[in-house]
Amino acid sequence: MTNELKKLIEAAKRVEPSPEHREEQRRSFAYGNTHFENSRITREMVNEQAEKLAQERDRH
Repeated sequence: MTNELKKLIEAAKRVEPSPEHREEQRRSFAYGNTHFENSRITREMVNEQAEKLAQERDRH
């Protein structure tokens, strides 16, 4: 492994993802796992459900 690659890996370890990035990753994970089991699941469906959950969470 080159020194440049080692530096990049160490820098990446210190990066803190934004809440938006975490949400994007969460939705991507949910889509990937559900679509694998049921090809009729779409990203749009995952996004719709995520928005509904966020609205419910915000109400409480």
